[in-house]
Amino acid sequence: MDRDTALEMVKKQLTEHRYVHTCGVMETAIMLALKFGADKKKAETAAIFHDYAKFRDKIEMKQIIEKEGLPKDLLAYNSELWHAPVGAVLVEREAGITDPEILDAIRFHTSGNDHMSILDKVIYLADYIEPNRHFPGVEEVRETARESLDGAIIKALQNTMVFLMKKNQAIYPDTFRFYNKLVLEQRR
Repeated sequence: MDRDTALEMVKKQLTEHRYVHTCGVMETAIMLALKFGADKKKAETAAIFHDYAKFRDKIEMKQIIEKEGLPKDLLAYNSELWHAPVGAVLVEREAGITDPEILDAIRFHTSGNDHMSILDKVIYLADYIEPNRHFPGVEEVRETARESLDGAIIKALQNTMVFLMKKNQAIYPDTFRFYNKLVLEQRR
């Protein structure tokens, strides 16, 4: 699917603010893909579709989690996590994208996991540092991303987990596993 068709399809699913974010993620993902060796076209496509299910009804997302064999433990955590794995299902079903690498990058862009590919990491980080994001710590992550994909993700994960802990929210176990794997690899 070409960029314009994909953007047109996604725009119908998003608010204007979220569409602007998506375009920022797309441009950032392309830049990160070129810098760190991910497939540029796959990064572009995954970035365009990463928030495809963001505004789907929570009841619909819950039903998809239950019926499509997605991890049931997602339902015990903040529903903000749901749009990523549900989005992968809907992108395959509604957009006809079947590339497992693109679908995984969409699926894991909120939680991460301990077996992230370079493409998965690019989408995860692009979502965090795209130029329209403004929150404490994002500039430091952007700076680190100039030199190290994993280093930037470690900082992003630290920021995210501290934010969630301050709000007394549970942290999805895959996020801890993602963080731990990156930190342990950095020590080698």
